[in-house]
Amino acid sequence: MIIALQVLLTLLAAITIWFATAGPTLPRETNAIIDEVLSKELPEIIVGDTGYALSDGLNIWYESILPQGDPKGTVLLIMCNGGDALIWPPKFVRALVDAQYHVIRYDHRSTGMSDLVKDWDRNNPYLVTDMSRDAVAMLDATQVKQAHIIGFSLGGMIAQEIAITRPERVLSLTLMMTSGYIGDPNLPSLSSSYFFRSLLQGLPILKYRIMGGEKNLIKERIAKQLTSSGPAELDIREIAELVLYDLRHRRGVSIQGALQHQTAVSASGSRYDGLSQLDVPTLVIHGTADEIIPIEHGQRLAELIPGTRRLWLEGVGHSFPVPNMKALISSILGHLVQ
Repeated sequence: MIIALQVLLTLLAAITIWFATAGPTLPRETNAIIDEVLSKELPEIIVGDTGYALSDGLNIWYESILPQGDPKGTVLLIMCNGGDALIWPPKFVRALVDAQYHVIRYDHRSTGMSDLVKDWDRNNPYLVTDMSRDAVAMLDATQVKQAHIIGFSLGGMIAQEIAITRPERVLSLTLMMTSGYIGDPNLPSLSSSYFFRSLLQGLPILKYRIMGGEKNLIKERIAKQLTSSGPAELDIREIAELVLYDLRHRRGVSIQGALQHQTAVSASGSRYDGLSQLDVPTLVIHGTADEIIPIEHGQRLAELIPGTRRLWLEGVGHSFPVPNMKALISSILGHLVQ
């Protein structure tokens, strides 16, 4: 009995040490930068005009950012599953505005400052088509007739729906790490090995959420970006300011929203027929190491949409920002003027 208890205590101690020390190593300057951000007044994170658009009876929050001088056009940014407007990296947004584009970003239904779908039914969920109406409502609310649409993951699926159902509103498409039919039986899907590997990678990061407090929640976001994107595009100060702003002034991440969005994707079926009929300048961007939506889905998109330009990111997974954002932004800006 005593030996069994000693073994159990040893095992618990080993698990505790692993939990405390495993996970990505944060940069040496992390604590100092976070402490500095915590000690000062936050910079203005929302720099554009904000409002709510009505879509399917829901209030959908948006931000509209105008450049100095006359805009070349409007770019509508659509984020991933569970993602709100602030997940778009500020440097990416600034690059578009500095290139003289009017930028609109928004919180998906059930995320951020947008309304939560309270009467949601898993057996009768809303679909990606419904979410595309939210995006069109952003254009209506800001009196924009046509826009360049940039979508990441789920955002790319919503962008496809807009191009299929409302082609007159679309100037160009930029589709990143996305699919025209996530359930295509002829294409690879999320593997069980990746699921368990990511679960193991994510467990040590939970320590920051368990310990709680603003500083640890900032560290959690930094650790997640290190795990998904690596250190190349890591901006600790920017992440700290975004997380703090979200914690203090917004509603944060919605697990319920992410579940609703994933169900919408699964229930929506194929867009292949509509995609093959599109006549819109399209750039498909996909990471060769994407294990959530494997690159074969991006390749299939590029085959289906006539005249598509392709950009394969070597060694990049399902993440944004990606390494060498400067080159990515240059490719996107070049596409917008085609």
